[in-house]
Amino acid sequence: MAYRILLAEDEGSLREMISLNLDLEGYHTVSVSTGMQALRKAREERFDLLILDVMLPELDGFAVCESIR
Repeated sequence: MAYRILLAEDEGSLREMISLNLDLEGYHTVSVSTGMQALRKAREERFDLLILDVMLPELDGFAVCESIR
């Protein structure tokens, strides 16, 4: 079973590169580009790890983490 990772990164090329590398290592990656999308996904689905950019649109990574905790 592959570990599930939620990746929140607003810079498209960086998001794609990180996601591709994680996928190639055998992880199942779900990518979003805003803090609100990350919060919504984290509440709807189960993830083993969240990778949050600190400076996300709408909600920053710290606010997303605090809301989930």
